Amino acid sequence: MSPPSDLPVEDPAILISDASLRIDSMPPDGRALELSVSADERAAIAESLSITALDALAVTLKATRFRGGLRITGKLFARLEQPCVVTLEPVHQTVEEPVDRIFLPVPQKRRDPEAEVFVDVEGEDAPDYFEGHEVDLSALIIETLSLGIDPYPRAQGADTAVVLPRTDDVETSPFARLKALKDQDS
Repeated sequence: MSPPSDLPVEDPAILISDASLRIDSMPPDGRALELSVSADERAAIAESLSITALDALAVTLKATRFRGGLRITGKLFARLEQPCVVTLEPVHQTVEEPVDRIFLPVPQKRRDPEAEVFVDVEGEDAPDYFEGHEVDLSALIIETLSLGIDPYPRAQGADTAVVLPRTDDVETSPFARLKALKDQDS
């Protein structure tokens, strides 16, 4: 079953240059990673997230070894533009999000797909899993950005009262119209 076509879907084909790390060549004290995403990559990300433009995207990360995998910490910074939900005017937004994610190798013993999984909503996030010796951080970066974007941006001074019909007028409400139709049939 595929998701509805009007919802933005993370595109697995979007790969950010230099956003992958080899775990087998990781120094003992970790590795710092600073990424400034190219204009073509930003355009692809903006399209996949259904925003007008992604003017800047920079990520500063620190990768350290953790239980046979990696712990990635750092910060994401982005400037973007999207339409106002009321007026459709361009709204500019700055996103600054912390990054803290754990990547572990896929366990040798796979779980039964029918087994129940208990999730502690208050607990730590479950780790992400990877196969092989390389971890690609593109999906992590795009996901972190998408969670920081305002889902209902409003232009300054935008007021829904201008766009929405008045609801205090009982005679023009849909229910009043249905009642009038019912009364005509009687």
